[in-house]
Amino acid sequence: MEIQEADVVLLAAGEHEKACSVLGKLRLECADLLEARGLVLRDPALFSFLWVVDFPLFLPKEENPGELESAHHPFTAPHPSDLQLLYTEPKKVRSQHYDLVLNGSEIGGGSIRIHDAELQRYILATLLKEDVKLLSHLLQALGFGAPPHGGIALGLDRLICLVTGAPSIRDVIAFPKSFRGHDLMSSAPDSLPPEELKPYHIQVSWPADSEAEKSSLNQPYHPEN
Repeated sequence: MEIQEADVVLLAAGEHEKACSVLGKLRLECADLLEARGLVLRDPALFSFLWVVDFPLFLPKEENPGELESAHHPFTAPHPSDLQLLYTEPKKVRSQHYDLVLNGSEIGGGSIRIHDAELQRYILATLLKEDVKLLSHLLQALGFGAPPHGGIALGLDRLICLVTGAPSIRDVIAFPKSFRGHDLMSSAPDSLPPEELKPYHIQVSWPADSEAEKSSLNQPYHPEN
């Protein structure tokens, strides 16, 4: 795209992912400011869907960049074309993770899962340095044979919000929370007497120095009018 007179050019320095995130937010903020002044940039009647794919399988840990962590979750399958890179350059491996975006808002996401026990063991133990004993049941199940499988979770509330043009997702949620985090239908969060917790073997212990907080939580919630 050719830059013309009066164009605004935004630059960001730093790590690629962070720079892209900052530029994306600036782009949206500029669009909001221009539309608030009467310039129509986005058609509210247009629904633009987009699949986001080829996410990295691993990211450097923030606290220790020399080690890896899963970009999505440790059970995400690597891209078939990148399998050999797992043993040489794991940072370059793409994942079979995907997001569904509508008009710039994520409305769903999921992944294809690892179904090979040895591959899962290698990623957990060698690349992520995880204790495979904690997931021995999963590795055993995969060892018996599992077909390729995956899934996706859709944000129906967000989808309905975008389709109806609602100003807030709270307007389309069946049981929205208040700004204080309370559920007005069930009065949650709330406290329970010990006799109701006993059948479930749950015991709540309060710190000795938080009696005031405990007392406030035990008071019934009365939403403001």
